[in-house]
Amino acid sequence: MEIKNIKKLKLYGFNNLTKTLSFNMYDICYAKTTEDCKGYIEYIDEQYNADRLTNILTSVANIIGANILNIAKEDYDPQGASVTMLVAEEGVHEEVVHDSHDAETPGPIPDAVVAHLDKSHITVHTYPESHPDDGISTFRADIDVSTCGRISPLKALNYLIHSFDSDIMTIDYRVRGFTRDVNGKKFFIDHKINSIQNYISTDIKDRFQMIDVNVYQDNIFHTKMILKEFDLDNYLFGITKKDLLAGEKKKIKAKLKKEMSEIFYGKNVTKV
Repeated sequence: MEIKNIKKLKLYGFNNLTKTLSFNMYDICYAKTTEDCKGYIEYIDEQYNADRLTNILTSVANIIGANILNIAKEDYDPQGASVTMLVAEEGVHEEVVHDSHDAETPGPIPDAVVAHLDKSHITVHTYPESHPDDGISTFRADIDVSTCGRISPLKALNYLIHSFDSDIMTIDYRVRGFTRDVNGKKFFIDHKINSIQNYISTDIKDRFQMIDVNVYQDNIFHTKMILKEFDLDNYLFGITKKDLLAGEKKKIKAKLKKEMSEIFYGKNVTKV
């Protein structure tokens, strides 16, 4: 695959490459009582309501350089929310471009969002839910950032990870289609990449165990992440470790670890 000097490519017409970042984030919790389960779902529903999700996606649009054309948002009954943005690309200021889209480096975090720019769509859907009788509750957010042209959704990855602060993440990045240079030669990717991890900051990589599955010849990249450290207090809602007996703590920890393992590896475990 020839991608040397790709930044200097002179194209024939518009850059028709489609770059898509798909990203699942999971938050896991144990709520001892039915009332606490309900309280957790209500808390998550409020924390990630349509208005806040719209603010997060607006920042994503700014980071990747996208002008927002339209926003559709909805809070669902009994729970969950969705936001969809239609976005479009414009000319980019030189001071933003020189490192923003071509370098295989992490993008900004929430406190350092500096950009203005614009192409395709950005969506988020949330799914809070509870195990019917096990005390386990989970929150899942599915995000898709799809762009056409030069702008890359990968620069939003760092910001999204910090915005949701999740326990487990599954990230996919794919470049589809092709563009042509002035001589008619096809290019199936317009930037260098060997791992999604190169777009994630060191502080995040230090906290997570990561696994890559990449299909380089098809420009498909996949990374799974799960927190390395486990503190039971971070997974309890309505109670703390001090409220539990030693046997209870052990049993709840095993339930949480089982839930996290099943989500991370994508398979059910029959025994705790």
